[in-house]
Amino acid sequence: MNNKDKVLIITGPTAVGKTEISIKVAQQLNGEIVCLDSRQVYKDLKIGTSFPDEQAMKLVKHHLFGFVELDQHFTAYDYKLVAEKTINEIIMNNRIPILVGGTGLYIDALQKGFLNVKSDYGVRTHLRKLENENPGVLRKILTDIDPESALRIHPNDIKRTIRAIEIYIVTGKRMGELIKYEGPERPKYDYEIIVLDRDRKELHERINLRVEKMLEEGLIEEVKKILEAGFSKNLNSLNTIGYKEVIKYLEGELDYDTMVHKIKVNTRNYARRQIIYFRRFEDALWLNLSEISEDYAIREIILKIKQQK
Repeated sequence: MNNKDKVLIITGPTAVGKTEISIKVAQQLNGEIVCLDSRQVYKDLKIGTSFPDEQAMKLVKHHLFGFVELDQHFTAYDYKLVAEKTINEIIMNNRIPILVGGTGLYIDALQKGFLNVKSDYGVRTHLRKLENENPGVLRKILTDIDPESALRIHPNDIKRTIRAIEIYIVTGKRMGELIKYEGPERPKYDYEIIVLDRDRKELHERINLRVEKMLEEGLIEEVKKILEAGFSKNLNSLNTIGYKEVIKYLEGELDYDTMVHKIKVNTRNYARRQIIYFRRFEDALWLNLSEISEDYAIREIILKIKQQK
């Protein structure tokens, strides 16, 4: 496979405006859009994840949106496998793959690969039980056994905390030691990363408006339909901002106004964490849409790709 094949990634925090710009870029570059969002890959999570609408789907060919069942165990490794297969097919058709979404872990999966350490679900179950019985205990364990990973992993990221502890239990080595020993995996493609951003005040206003729009479009009804279909509220797919707050509202744990407030606050906090994550991508081109026009941003993205060819 040709390592010099260019693949465009358009990322950025939630509500920044990735969809609109990516559609126009794809049209001008003869491109096809590939989902880069860990929630938009699921079926039935449309309103709460700002799933591309039918008009967008008609304008440009989209891949890997809504293809995973809600109760299916789908990991970043699974994403890497199916995304690379999709990227290859698009390139073989002489078109440009454009990955669009805000999941930084998926970008890491494509660029860095994974350690070849199999999951031990018995260990994971035990660790989750420990955390449920004594919140915060896993963070203390990780800090003791692997301080380097503790610095790198966000304190609220239970999933990655468990993975780091699991690797230590299974192999007796810290993640950093294994990475140095095995060496980094070479990415199959040359990824050009574009990070879209906005001034914080404007981004927060856009997030608030998006939340209100989701509720107007029927987010509560979407969640009701999922639960009435028999899906457990505890599914990983439903541990998603917007859905988990609505579930609490439906169960009477939150009143309507508190639910709306929590969705907005949690989304703003998530956007902040995304931005912090994206700063790790050293060669990324950042475009602040509060300072430049959408048309200018599109020209810069296209120029970036054409210069690299």
